[in-house]
Amino acid sequence: MNDTPQLGIGIGWRPEIADTVEALSGVDWVEAVAENICPGHLPDSLVRLRERGVTVVPHGVSLGLGGADRPDARRLADLAERAEALGAPLVTEHIAFVRAGGALTASPVLEAGHLLPVPRTRDALRVLCENIRIAQDSLPVPLAVENIAALINWPDEEMSEGRFLAELVERTGVRLLIDVANLHTNHVNRGEDPAKALDELPVEAIAYVHVAGGVERDGVWHDTHAHPVTAPVLDVLAELRARVAPPGVLLERDDDFPPAAELAGELTTIRETITAAAAVAPPCPPTGTGTGARTREVTGAVTEERDAGGIDAARGRLALGEAALLSSLVAGTPAPEGFDPRRLRVQSRALAAKRAGVVAKIAPELPEILGEGFRPAFLAYAAHTPMRGGYRRDALDFAESLLIERRPEDSAARRRLTLWWRERAASRPPRRATRIFRVARAALAGR
Repeated sequence: MNDTPQLGIGIGWRPEIADTVEALSGVDWVEAVAENICPGHLPDSLVRLRERGVTVVPHGVSLGLGGADRPDARRLADLAERAEALGAPLVTEHIAFVRAGGALTASPVLEAGHLLPVPRTRDALRVLCENIRIAQDSLPVPLAVENIAALINWPDEEMSEGRFLAELVERTGVRLLIDVANLHTNHVNRGEDPAKALDELPVEAIAYVHVAGGVERDGVWHDTHAHPVTAPVLDVLAELRARVAPPGVLLERDDDFPPAAELAGELTTIRETITAAAAVAPPCPPTGTGTGARTREVTGAVTEERDAGGIDAARGRLALGEAALLSSLVAGTPAPEGFDPRRLRVQSRALAAKRAGVVAKIAPELPEILGEGFRPAFLAYAAHTPMRGGYRRDALDFAESLLIERRPEDSAARRRLTLWWRERAASRPPRRATRIFRVARAALAGR
């Protein structure tokens, strides 16, 4: 891992704060959501940052490397194209699944619209390893994968998070993006000790570190990326720095963006935390010794079994489990055996709330047309209608469902919604085209 680029201190680049990011002092690099970047038309802000020598790393969110299916070739090609367009030294993705169902389960494909945890089992690890190898072979630069935050526990897990990550690195050579906020989230929500996870994972494989804010509600920590970084998260960052000097540390913020001075203050706090922890940390062991070597010893037994059984059978078993969980979360089916139904309800509400928020952003006309009725109407729709084709299709499906029910009741608002829907759905008629166009004609006629 000696060729890992030294990145320094960075911040997540988002279009809403592009000017602020450019103006911040002491920013060595930025991370941009890969799916929001068009390689042929890079945002002017990113072009200017690159011209100043600021490194840009694309961060993917839609591959679903922890899913039962093999990674989609088109998504991998898109990620590779973005890495080349940005001149990135590496790309990153998540240890998560984002969709389930399909051919492996002979059921409709369900989209989560969110990162969901994979079970820490031998089946899941084996599938994840093969998926990562496929991704590594398809990308022009090294891949690093991120631990995610979770609200729920899978039953019958066979490894701790640290051991799971250590075995993943051992088998694939993949690098790690360690999110210290997610370690704190899993401490609150799943009772997992961040220090134990750091002790078990191979710290020499860390490519960089994420730091982000969240909030606790009713004993559940929500990794919002919309709140200031808290002291417990900074404590985990200090714990990590006591073990290794990470090549890069990045502040993530995705919503409710504060003034520039507050973002600058958070970056300063991150620098101070790292400096203070470094001052009292023992010398970091050379690569191949210390924590990483100890990890290889404790995970040897897991490595021995990696070739047992068939990968296709492992994919099939994982597919059934992930499909049952996702169906419970987005389609209202019963909780799979062994899961905490209360936690599943919390996760389900969180997924629906995220869908509502994203749809409101990408289709701002909908909350404008529906007013205060937008959010309750969308949450009622999401409770029984899984997302089936991304957020833009979700917005169209939501509008369609309202129009079929002859809503909203206000005729002027219904006409505006009809026009909005027709302008966007004309090239791709929805499932119930005949009926919806009949309703649309009636609305436009004022009936």
